[in-house]
Amino acid sequence: MSGGSEQVTGEAVAPQPVAKGRDWAAFVAAHKIQIAITLILVGLYSLFLTGNPDVFLRYDIYRSFMSTMPFFGIMALAMTFVVTLGEMDLSFPSVMGFSTWVFGTVYVSSESFLLALLACLLVGVIAGLGNGLLVAKVGIPSIVATIGTMFLWRGAVNMAAEGKGIALVSLRESPLHQVFVGRLFDDVLPMQFVWMVAIAVFLGLIYRRHRFGSHVLFVGDNAASAAMMGIKVDRVKIACFMLVGGFAALAGVFLTSEVTYFWPSQGDGMLLTTLAAVFIGGTSVFGGKGTLYGTFIGVLIIGSLEAGIVAIGLTGFYVQFLYGLLITVSVSIYALLLRRGG
Repeated sequence: MSGGSEQVTGEAVAPQPVAKGRDWAAFVAAHKIQIAITLILVGLYSLFLTGNPDVFLRYDIYRSFMSTMPFFGIMALAMTFVVTLGEMDLSFPSVMGFSTWVFGTVYVSSESFLLALLACLLVGVIAGLGNGLLVAKVGIPSIVATIGTMFLWRGAVNMAAEGKGIALVSLRESPLHQVFVGRLFDDVLPMQFVWMVAIAVFLGLIYRRHRFGSHVLFVGDNAASAAMMGIKVDRVKIACFMLVGGFAALAGVFLTSEVTYFWPSQGDGMLLTTLAAVFIGGTSVFGGKGTLYGTFIGVLIIGSLEAGIVAIGLTGFYVQFLYGLLITVSVSIYALLLRRGG
């Protein structure tokens, strides 16, 4: 009996290392994009530390990164939903500009941060709704529709502002200013970075744990099949474009609050950085696959790339080249993986 018992015990214990090995292999296979983008981040910062330790061993530069990353990072997180659909929104920088003009105008007339914030968010959501209707109901390809609205909203803000900025120095007197862009722990941690982390966690839970996120993935993978499953494809698309519009407006509030000034070209220059963060983060331009974690890491990479390049002795002229290279390489990799069924 004892020999039989030992044999049974041996058979039960022996497979455990194999099972653990298989679990680890399965985890790596399921999260290979997240692991890869994390290693890229570690490698990039290691390069920066090696190239200029005097700068990158000091906390000041990281505080600077955390102050500026959220301005495009918040939009990149929301943009992940639209790209997962297999769609594209190119109008969000212009939506940011017009929404922020509304914020500044309402604040000047009312001296109410909260009222200005609500008006700004409402305009952003309405702009996103317009994009969603053009794509889902009218049937215009998203890249064409949002090129049109990009010029529309940029022209609207230029006409409304008449090319003039709005000084908003009194924003600093509002308690909400500290809530949005204050500094925690004696000027150690910028509040806008805390907000970005919180938004990333919130949207990540929706993306992976909520029914809406599942619907986004289904629609992006195969819209016709999603419709046959009872998913309201048009509603999902419209909601995602509204999400981008709302968060573009919110990002504009963070930016305006930080500098206490509005200028008509606000948002210009953020298109490339935002899309680069989404694409190198692992969200497929073909739809159906994406990762909020990857986008967040992509924001950390893109947000530190320009300063890092200059710090290690290269000129700023390399920055746009590297942005374009990163987008091209990442999209090419996902295209090859798709062709191989990966």
